[in-house]
Amino acid sequence: VYPNLRRAREAELKALGARSLVAAHRRTTWRGEGRDFESLREYVPGDELRHVSWSATARRGRLTTRQYQIERDQTILIALDAGRLMTGRIENETKFDAGVHAALALMSAAARGGDNAGLVVFGRRVKTYVPPARGHEQTEAVLEALYAIEPEMIEPSYTRAFEFLAANCKRRALVVLLTDIVDEEGSRELLSSLKLLRPRHLPLVVTISDRDLRAAVRDTPDDLRALFTQSVAEEILFQREAALRTIEKLGGLALDVTTAALVPSLLESYIRVKERGLL
Repeated sequence: VYPNLRRAREAELKALGARSLVAAHRRTTWRGEGRDFESLREYVPGDELRHVSWSATARRGRLTTRQYQIERDQTILIALDAGRLMTGRIENETKFDAGVHAALALMSAAARGGDNAGLVVFGRRVKTYVPPARGHEQTEAVLEALYAIEPEMIEPSYTRAFEFLAANCKRRALVVLLTDIVDEEGSRELLSSLKLLRPRHLPLVVTISDRDLRAAVRDTPDDLRALFTQSVAEEILFQREAALRTIEKLGGLALDVTTAALVPSLLESYIRVKERGLL
């Protein structure tokens, strides 16, 4: 069965909102902190002082800010984990299913933003790879590549996946890892493998959180079994949050969201990276 492209597209449209969609259709670039100068405008509170044009300010007699175009033709690489933890079910779908829909939504958004986007799916080894390219046809290519791929009850190898990406993508990219972590060993391998991407690439690690796990921490235990469950859940969340903080210390970006918030949060992060000129 093919992944539901219509669902991913609808989620993308909803998440991006009218402002961003208009920008994607009607402008050659979004505005933000890109590298290409676009125009001058009057300073407004909140503008960074480093963007103030002092020469234009002197000429005009009022504070004037430089405005930049957000670059297009950048590279987005999606690394989709097809390992054990992604087999976990939340409501009526697996975490892998949620990752597939998020990947398709991001591919579609990248096409609208004029960026090159590609995909790698991995478990213990790389299962499939779609090199970065531009256009809506690329979303269809990814859809075809995802056909019949299912997650497996094996531990993923972040090291092999990142070695593959480092060898096959020499141009700086936003590497979006869709995965999940619950234990120290898995976190350790992920953290140690990030050095394979930095500093050439910018990693964005997206973990799919489990609402039941957080509920177990919040609930008041009424017996020893519930107390034990709460203790385990607290330890898992502690390790998870520590790993996400370490990712940011290593120069990456981290996002921990539920399946319901996955697509809008991911697309908002993509837009924010573009607006801030991080690539």
